[in-house]
Amino acid sequence: MKCFVFILSAIFLTAMPAFGADGKNTFTGFYKNQLSFNVGQGINSGFILPPPNQFVPFNLFSLSYSQPTTFFGVPARQSLNINQTLGYGDKYGWHWSDYTIPMVMLSGDVRLSEYKNFYVAAGAGVGMQAQQNERLGAKLLFQFKVIAGWHINDKWGFEIFMHHFSNGNTADENYSYAFYGIGVNYNF
Repeated sequence: MKCFVFILSAIFLTAMPAFGADGKNTFTGFYKNQLSFNVGQGINSGFILPPPNQFVPFNLFSLSYSQPTTFFGVPARQSLNINQTLGYGDKYGWHWSDYTIPMVMLSGDVRLSEYKNFYVAAGAGVGMQAQQNERLGAKLLFQFKVIAGWHINDKWGFEIFMHHFSNGNTADENYSYAFYGIGVNYNF
């Protein structure tokens, strides 16, 4: 984990001079709105690092509306996310169909680095799931994500992501949800 924090810090510090150089937002370009659709595959590791080795029958579908912003002068986006998890079957001692639950999240993503049409970002969010369960013993959720994105053109983009959802130890049960996935963005 210390190595991961060190690498993220190095990327952030080396990319700082390029932030906001042309007044264009990393995520939305010169547009003021963005719609995104994401699909993720669940993993049983509980966190996004180390890389997954236990894929589970659990998926994430997410529709997001975002607007450009800054975070201490760094290009960012703020988003309203409507998520739906879909579980099916049993694996690694969990009944994944019990975790088919809608979630609503508010989140923010901050650019860490950018080169031409490629960017790397990290984000965090807070929200609620419709019901608590034995895996996450609370309705309150926190989200952490790491994103790598590519702009196809001014309006369309593609992202790969790693998402981690947790209750932040606000309840006794906190086995978390973790997903790796892909998404498509449309700026308007």
